[in-house]
Amino acid sequence: GKSSLLNRLAGRRIAIVDPTSGVTRDRVTAEIRVGDRSVELVDTGGIGIVDSLRLEAQIERQIELAVAAADLIVFLVDARDGLTPLDREVARRLRRVRVPVIVVVNKVDSDRLEAAGAGEFHALGFGEPLLASATHGRGMTALLAALAARLPAPPREDAAPAAADGIRLALVGRTNVGKSSLLNRLARAERVIVSEVPGTTRDAVDVRFELGGHRYVAIDTAGMRRRGALATAVDYYGQVRAERSVRRADVVLLLIDAAVSISVVDKNLGAAVREQVKPCVLVVNKWDLAAEAGATPPAYERYLRAELAGLEFAPIALVSARTGFNVAGLLDLARSLHGQAGIRVATADLNRVLEAARERQQPHRRGRRAPRLFYGTQVGVHPPTFVLFVNDPGLFDERYARYFENRLRAAFPFAEVPLKVEFRARSARADRRAQA
Repeated sequence: GKSSLLNRLAGRRIAIVDPTSGVTRDRVTAEIRVGDRSVELVDTGGIGIVDSLRLEAQIERQIELAVAAADLIVFLVDARDGLTPLDREVARRLRRVRVPVIVVVNKVDSDRLEAAGAGEFHALGFGEPLLASATHGRGMTALLAALAARLPAPPREDAAPAAADGIRLALVGRTNVGKSSLLNRLARAERVIVSEVPGTTRDAVDVRFELGGHRYVAIDTAGMRRRGALATAVDYYGQVRAERSVRRADVVLLLIDAAVSISVVDKNLGAAVREQVKPCVLVVNKWDLAAEAGATPPAYERYLRAELAGLEFAPIALVSARTGFNVAGLLDLARSLHGQAGIRVATADLNRVLEAARERQQPHRRGRRAPRLFYGTQVGVHPPTFVLFVNDPGLFDERYARYFENRLRAAFPFAEVPLKVEFRARSARADRRAQA
């Protein structure tokens, strides 16, 4: 019930919860408030689980890293199963750790189980166990109070407001494209499991790191597959979280496997990124293998642009997560895109560009009524969003919106980011004001 507890304390569905044991493999994190402090929760894989892909050693390594970095450990046991030999083995391992341990008896879902109390779990030797139900929310107030009491004193700098997380980078791509390898390379840490077996990553894993004075949150996601290839509910939930990661990202790193042909999955991912109007870097991974096979950057770029329609603005980075080739420049590129997406332009400058664009190419007339563009204004950033006031939005099609988008991108510092252009009817009140 570790993932259920993380979701309950975070107040939202972050980790995948499924009756199948061993769903969690990587360290899944969430930030919550405990009293007046911000605390990072880390969900880990289950100790002693037999993994379907034989990744037990890698999962154990992630658990060890989480325990080594922890200030406080919540040791969950199961009220329904009672005290098991594996619980005793976990307790033996945790006694060697020099941080506080709180035992939480989970799945106390009924008054009968609550009346039975902690009972045999006292034998674990970590003090009075807490009774809780992550599924039903029982015992959460007592647990938060226990966390607040057992956390170490904050360092002095914690008294200052916490800095923002930084730029959120979603790493998306089809299975076995190298997302986890790239994330570990970016974070300079063994943060997620890397395996040649497709489908290793299931959860969307947030990894916070700082480099060169800049903060980032890299989001590793499950490898995308065709809908018909999703074999289990866990696969489906992994895909849903990957899609959600695109929506909450500031910049998307869309990974392409240079060693194989562009697939339908790659094209669908590109369309999803474009639909969400997200800045995007087309990260061509395994370039070392493609170069050995005779690929050249100009030829591959022409091929990629032809295959991924709608992302012509997105910069291309040829990298190798395995060797580190060109990986360092990805963070600089992501910061540049994030900066472009936050630019605002003066209304007067915008309307000069719109007037020139209108004179250069008039929209096609539909029926008797001629389309008329009055003026435009920028109403938002991330993405840069422009509203163009017209006599009738129905007279302006998607093709003309793309034309204006390209003119805006050419005139202002938006060369590598998507723009959002909306046509809106000018109100009658504005017409009367203009005539007066």
